[in-house]
Amino acid sequence: MRWLPAFLTASLAFASGSLAAKKTTEERFNNFHAKSIASSSAAPIKLSDASYRELTSQPRDYTAAVVLTAMDARFNCQLCREFQPEWDLLARSWVKGDKAGESRVLFGTLDFADGREIFMSLGLQTAPVLLLFPPTIGPHAVASTEPLRYDFSNGPQIAEVVHSWIARHLPDRPHPPVKRPINWMRWISTTVLTLGSLTASYVAWPYIVPILQSRNIWAAVTLISILLFTSGHMYNHIRKVPYVASDGKGGISYFASGFQSQYGLETQIVAALYGLLSLAGISLAIKVPRIADSKTQGVAVLAWGGVFFFTYAFLLSVFRGKNPGYPFKLPPFV
Repeated sequence: MRWLPAFLTASLAFASGSLAAKKTTEERFNNFHAKSIASSSAAPIKLSDASYRELTSQPRDYTAAVVLTAMDARFNCQLCREFQPEWDLLARSWVKGDKAGESRVLFGTLDFADGREIFMSLGLQTAPVLLLFPPTIGPHAVASTEPLRYDFSNGPQIAEVVHSWIARHLPDRPHPPVKRPINWMRWISTTVLTLGSLTASYVAWPYIVPILQSRNIWAAVTLISILLFTSGHMYNHIRKVPYVASDGKGGISYFASGFQSQYGLETQIVAALYGLLSLAGISLAIKVPRIADSKTQGVAVLAWGGVFFFTYAFLLSVFRGKNPGYPFKLPPFV
């Protein structure tokens, strides 16, 4: 009599399978739809091997969207964990916006732990997989009964993108929009930061105004910007040039040959030369004439003039090093 329990179990399984098979497509839709709207957390429907077969069995006059995933930590499926909240949000938003079931769409999730047989029968080696089963009968039936597969490699996997993909395959049917819950923490933190910034600005305003109205500060910022951009700073960002390069002899080359190429460090050296020339020119034009003592003034003229001369001579030598055909030069860099 040991065979009796096994026989009874097999008989019950066969009977339940026969009853499921005898269900009409309308009964199956109503049954799964009732599970979806039973509570806010019921959508999407959590499936097993048996319920997956029942949901996707033919004939059907509804559309079934099913995600096959692997949430167990053993599988280390990062994309599964990232996509599942978006999928849950999409299913809940759709079900809440279509409680009457006018769109004839059902959402389900089959985890590998609950549907090993389905995964093996489909030959799936990766997860997640989103399958869209179109209706085979009724007004929305399509010619091909094969499920459509969503491409997870095409852009961000957010609820709105998947919603657009599903809606594209459901013409002439309602498409309830995705409604994200209000992020109260973000609103509170944004409000606090805004009020804090306004308060800090109000308190610091008497100290900020003199800085903003300072001509020297604006002149310094303008001059530094001019030096950076005239030395090739923007060119470096556009061309992604190297900082330095090898000279082929075991050393480092700081200047690139030719006027159509340059290095990152070269730009900084040229900017420093331009800055030193600007400082010498401004000092000769503004600072030196204000010196009251004639001897000190003469020494300042010679000093700043020497700085100007030698710096410019070195700059010309840099140009000649980049292009030997450059015609200008000054001693001692000849």
